[in-house]
Amino acid sequence: MALEEVKTICIIGAGAAGLAVLRTILDTSPGKAGLWKPTAFEARDRIGGIWLPDPAPSDPSTSAPPQTPLYDSLTTNLPHPVMCFPSFSFPPSTPVFPSASHVQSYLESYAAHFNLMPFIQLKTLIVHVRWDSGKWKIQDEMGRLGDLEFDFVIVANGHHSIPRYPNVPGVETWLAERKALHSLWYRNPKFLGNKVLVVGGGPSGSDISAEMSAACQTLIRSVSGAPNQDNKNIKIRGRTTKFGANGEVFFQDGSVERDVDYCILATGYQVSIPFLSDHFLRSGIPPPCPPLPSTLYNSTYHIFPIANHVFPIQSDFPPTSLVFMGLPVRVAPLPIMEAQAAAIVHAIANPASLDVERESRDLIMRYEQLGAPFDGNPAAIARIWSIFEEQEQFDYQDRLFKFAGKDICVPQWRKDMYHAKDLLRSFWVELERRGEADDWVTGVGEGGADEWVDLLQRLLKSAQEWESTTSYN
Repeated sequence: MALEEVKTICIIGAGAAGLAVLRTILDTSPGKAGLWKPTAFEARDRIGGIWLPDPAPSDPSTSAPPQTPLYDSLTTNLPHPVMCFPSFSFPPSTPVFPSASHVQSYLESYAAHFNLMPFIQLKTLIVHVRWDSGKWKIQDEMGRLGDLEFDFVIVANGHHSIPRYPNVPGVETWLAERKALHSLWYRNPKFLGNKVLVVGGGPSGSDISAEMSAACQTLIRSVSGAPNQDNKNIKIRGRTTKFGANGEVFFQDGSVERDVDYCILATGYQVSIPFLSDHFLRSGIPPPCPPLPSTLYNSTYHIFPIANHVFPIQSDFPPTSLVFMGLPVRVAPLPIMEAQAAAIVHAIANPASLDVERESRDLIMRYEQLGAPFDGNPAAIARIWSIFEEQEQFDYQDRLFKFAGKDICVPQWRKDMYHAKDLLRSFWVELERRGEADDWVTGVGEGGADEWVDLLQRLLKSAQEWESTTSYN
């Protein structure tokens, strides 16, 4: 691309992903020279995405769903030096596992520090994006944009607003009878009956179960693959197989819980790109491959086929002209987003650097590897496509930075602390219980980011000693 050629770039969403790529674009030579003109469109009245609170409606049956699943007590499940943008630390003295309000303030500080707000248009919901005559044309909900044209579109709209409901017999009846609700609406514990079921084994399911156990006589957790366990007023059961009448709930091992008053479904969210029509993004499970389909598919678990979880490989438009951010799950998201942003900016400047043939071979290889245990079942592959194993996310970041021509690798301390995240969080909760947590972080970070690394290393050592003593006792 000639340096003097002006390129317009549309970013859909101003959560963490949108902010990361906006900052990266503006930091390039063409960005600084005004030759790349980015605009981020944010549907809400403030930046922050999932971290910006949205109160749950009092009557979910008559109101629009909240735009974020942010419950009142939410804290990060990763230490902030591990989860933050590597280029921008949290403020000094921030709790190691900060609250959602800390993260929201952090993102607002990030936007202010890099002067991003002049390039963000708030209260603008993009409802239609189409490729026409070599340009992307976008329309907003209110019709204020007319039919704006862009050379590039970056999809950063987040994926935690459309509930995923389990395909379990009887669940629709429970929902209709207001005996069940998705965790998108959960904000704080309250009495929902004497016996409450929480379905889902992820971080939200764990947090909600812990809170709700104090608001009911018996709390049942349904976690796929978990053995039956009873501990005080908490029962752990395996996968739920049926919601019956009169409060009966059936589980995979054949056990039954009776007189269940209410169920909270912490069963995740769907990938949703509502502004792309079925012509560009078909709904459903993609056909078996090879060969790769020539059109994109949204299974609600993944977008396929896209190279490096970013660049769509299809025949309708250039694969670097519309890209996706934030699709990988079970990762430290902000570092991933920063690496994706670097790769996207490189591809905008050098479209030929994306080797479609090689990337297609890599996609087929991954498809076959993931599908081997499932006899190539496309639906099974779709469900796990975007789930990263622990080391995979670090290799992925290194690969994206290498593609972007940057000599950046994930440092070992980040890997070590990510691996120890559960122990660190348990120990941090213990420090908060003792009233010692503030003492650990006061003043840390005033001398630079290395102080946070040193703190985590000391914290991990103390956590390991605490774990050893607790286990021994």
